[in-house]
Amino acid sequence: MNHSGFDAWARSEQAAVEAALDAWVPADAPAGLGLAMRYGVLDGGKRLRPLLVLAAAQAVQGQREAALRAACAVELIHAYSLVHDDMPCMDNDVLRRGKPTVHVQFGQAQAMLAGDAMQALAFEVLTPDEGIVPPALQARLCSLLARSAGHAGMAGGQAIDLASIGVPIDENTLRDMHHRKTGALLQTSVLMGAACGSLSDSAWQSLSAYGDALGLAFQVVDDILDATQASETLGKTAGKDLDNNKPTYVTVLGLGAARRHANELRDKAQAALAHSGLHDAAW
Repeated sequence: MNHSGFDAWARSEQAAVEAALDAWVPADAPAGLGLAMRYGVLDGGKRLRPLLVLAAAQAVQGQREAALRAACAVELIHAYSLVHDDMPCMDNDVLRRGKPTVHVQFGQAQAMLAGDAMQALAFEVLTPDEGIVPPALQARLCSLLARSAGHAGMAGGQAIDLASIGVPIDENTLRDMHHRKTGALLQTSVLMGAACGSLSDSAWQSLSAYGDALGLAFQVVDDILDATQASETLGKTAGKDLDNNKPTYVTVLGLGAARRHANELRDKAQAALAHSGLHDAAW
């Protein structure tokens, strides 16, 4: 797929995800909760994780309904994590996706509840009553998502992140933290899409390696951007990791080495994808 073809595919799939989220995130949840939930997830973000789900599903001729639900579930988990991470008890940030963070807009208690409700909604979306997604596939998707979001994945990585403030750490510890905090959900996005179809064990392992390298590359680039770009460009507060004395790939490796590492991870991801034999993938 050429660049223009990919852009057209991405715009179409982003619109599909946006429409599904708009339909599935309720506006009428009690006491304004729905408004906070919708504020936290709609009309913002690159939708990278949903695009990875949908690209992987397309590559394996997967079930569309299951893939779309998986894409939205991953985005709900990602969005809830941002709502909680931005709160004063963690990163204490006031800008996300170019607008005030949820706790700034709605208050801390409502932000906490909105994140809780978005997390639960992710699994509700994956388990529809209509019988349109086979129960075994529902269970597999829930398992993949839960493991990447919990103590072994995103939540565990955030715990390491908070414990590392002002503490010198080596590259291996930094990699483990970011593999859990950021990489696990990106890797699982690929695998959830792949689970919607059928493929060999070797292709599954190749996609897992692709997602792992891509997830770490994303974090390295994010650290580089945080150190080099303005808040207006990023849509979030620039330089906050340095200000908060948090270790990043830039502070641990240096800017030049971090850029080289990002390129190495990109090459590793592309090699793993080529090894999968799935030549029609949109990524």
